[in-house]
Amino acid sequence: MDEHASALEVAAAIRAKVVSPLEVLDSCLARVDARNPGLNAVIWRNDEEARAEAGALGERIAAGVEDLPPFAGVPIPIKDLTPVAGQPLTYGSRGAPDGPSAVSESIVEAFVGAGFILTGRTNTPEFGSITVTENDRFGATRNPWNPQHTSGGSSGGAGSAVAAGMFPVAHANDGGGSIRIPASCCGLVGLKPSRGRVASTIPGWQGMATEGALSRTVADTAAVLDVISAPDPHAWWNAPVPDRPFAEEVGADPGRLRVALCTASALGLPVADEPAAAVERAGRLLESLGHQVSRLDADVFDPSGLGAFLNVVNSGLSEAADIDWDKVEAHNRAGYAAAEAVDSVTFVRSLGELQRMTRTIVKRFDDEFDLLVTPTMTVEPPKVGLLEAVHAGAGAPVIDIVAMAAFTAVYNITGQLAISVPLHMGASGLPVGVQIVAGPWREAQLIRVASQLEQADPWVDRFPVFA
Repeated sequence: MDEHASALEVAAAIRAKVVSPLEVLDSCLARVDARNPGLNAVIWRNDEEARAEAGALGERIAAGVEDLPPFAGVPIPIKDLTPVAGQPLTYGSRGAPDGPSAVSESIVEAFVGAGFILTGRTNTPEFGSITVTENDRFGATRNPWNPQHTSGGSSGGAGSAVAAGMFPVAHANDGGGSIRIPASCCGLVGLKPSRGRVASTIPGWQGMATEGALSRTVADTAAVLDVISAPDPHAWWNAPVPDRPFAEEVGADPGRLRVALCTASALGLPVADEPAAAVERAGRLLESLGHQVSRLDADVFDPSGLGAFLNVVNSGLSEAADIDWDKVEAHNRAGYAAAEAVDSVTFVRSLGELQRMTRTIVKRFDDEFDLLVTPTMTVEPPKVGLLEAVHAGAGAPVIDIVAMAAFTAVYNITGQLAISVPLHMGASGLPVGVQIVAGPWREAQLIRVASQLEQADPWVDRFPVFA
């Protein structure tokens, strides 16, 4: 099959017996063999186990089994922050144990139930705490469009693997932009679902982190969301059940919506020319599609909430078990120490402050606009090597790291859904994403609009070229 086939196309070809699951898997693994050494996206492999599963599925299909799950036989790698029973879970850290996990996270069980074949693990910054995928244990992951540059973080291994054609789709998660930032860096579609839409055993960062995937198309993104978003009666948060499958929203008319554009960072950071141009391009497209487009002078985030946000983020370092903190990277040791210094009263007040800010922000999506369009990042993908500056600062902000998340992290606080779409290519030859944000639980609306943009200005034929 075409190495750039979507996950839905691969699944359809397997179901139609045009190609076998084992042939699909071997093709993916061959590209991992060829491309991963220069990119470092995949840091652990289970080739033989995956081949055995693909072979068994192929035998069932050849025998005439027709009741196949939607993604039967499609390979998918799991990010190395998420447990899979029998696989190592290192969090990208030298301080993590080497043994296998005893259990799988609920999203992994959802992938298996949908027919995906779990194939390898992708790189992440240590504990997913920075916006570039570089760590002392496995090294840096590079961008397939230009290996001198980062693939983003913290799902940078996933983004690099999909952009390089190793896999049609990859698991990802997002606590401050970790799906959307790699999507922007790598020219992919990256949806951060609403809080409660995709259940987790214990939602990271007090519910500010969520699970998802990276893909090349809106259709794949919507179809994957359908299989990972079943309500969980045992979870603290559950989003309302949608009226119909999200896959049916692809190509549907969203109606005329109020769209606000914003290129002014609330943190006062300058927005580079290409990200600003990407927003303007999106605005022109949306206006041509019949939407009412206006502009905001300032982003919706209130910077006074940054301290409260960091209190929650730092506390999230305690979610990883059995860590030898003496072997952890300096910036995460500093974050853990900062978390230990926050008393329970201050922590609860921090959560209250973020909840009050959320109400103010979300209300604007009712009163003033339906969608907000911003740059996904204020900068183009930086060059690999920022971890050295992060280590030197040992917890102090690094401007390029902050610049990558300046427009994304606020929607982890509010729990709103947001998507990065690869509308723009910079003069540098690197992709530049546009972030579109909607009100809570309006995935159907956002998928419709993202699909509109994909049809109006297609990106599916843009991908890195490998010799």
